[in-house]
Amino acid sequence: MTEIKTVLSDLRCILGEGPHWDAEQGELCFVDIVGKTAYALKPATGDLRSWSFDRPVSAIVPRRQGGFLVALADHLAFMDPETGKTTSFVAPDADHEGNRSNEARVDPMGRFWQGTMQNNIGPYGEDLPVTVSTGTLNRVDADGTITRFVEQIGISNTLLWSPDGRKMYFGDTITNQLDVYDFDMESGVASNRRFFAKTDDHGSMDGSAIDAEGYIWNARWGGSCLIRYNPDGGIDRIIDLPVTNPTSCVLGGPEMTTLYITSATVGLSGNNPQDGALLSLETGVRGMPCFAFAG
Repeated sequence: MTEIKTVLSDLRCILGEGPHWDAEQGELCFVDIVGKTAYALKPATGDLRSWSFDRPVSAIVPRRQGGFLVALADHLAFMDPETGKTTSFVAPDADHEGNRSNEARVDPMGRFWQGTMQNNIGPYGEDLPVTVSTGTLNRVDADGTITRFVEQIGISNTLLWSPDGRKMYFGDTITNQLDVYDFDMESGVASNRRFFAKTDDHGSMDGSAIDAEGYIWNARWGGSCLIRYNPDGGIDRIIDLPVTNPTSCVLGGPEMTTLYITSATVGLSGNNPQDGALLSLETGVRGMPCFAFAG
């Protein structure tokens, strides 16, 4: 594995999150949740686009029909990248007024999955405590139909599907545990939830990527590292990072072997100039593709 690089020298996110690799465009999409900004970067050219919102944004993913779907704090919206205009779509967690969107990914059939949590962002961007586990996990189909699968989540993190499409992974940072479900790709139903992995040191479980070998690369909030879990949930390796709070990661690049890692400055003193940076490293292992929303 080669050295860890800082992708953008002058960008530091308050709460970088949600990396998505658009292979068709050669573009990395990611967000700064607290900074209320979404980004799209072409690493090959350095071209960077950004869009600002009036509320936190936790994910930006391309749509098959063109444009983007963005997960704003309290609802999903379509966004025109040329104008930045948004059009409201659905609000999967509207019955939990005190929650906000957090984790999100698109499954291989183009369905959008959204995990939420108690809102921990104050009106001025200040960090608020998470005191209750009111988060939910919802599937949003192309036509906007919403199906709920999990409730009583503290902080939703990691949404992945195994290379054969028969398993789904989802976790809760409050319990520091990653679970695995049986997954029916045709129906989009996750079932038979069970334990997959839990590591009580090296920080807390945050977002993850999965490679073609079925290994999971998990960002460790507060742990300054990634843990690569094998398909049985055991630790394959630990990779030290130059940031305090890595938040999530995705495999992309021209060979799908570049791991892009988001990070955060929230709650930190500012003594580490790398905190909040977007990082990359060459893994030598191909990743699984990301998918556009079908709606």
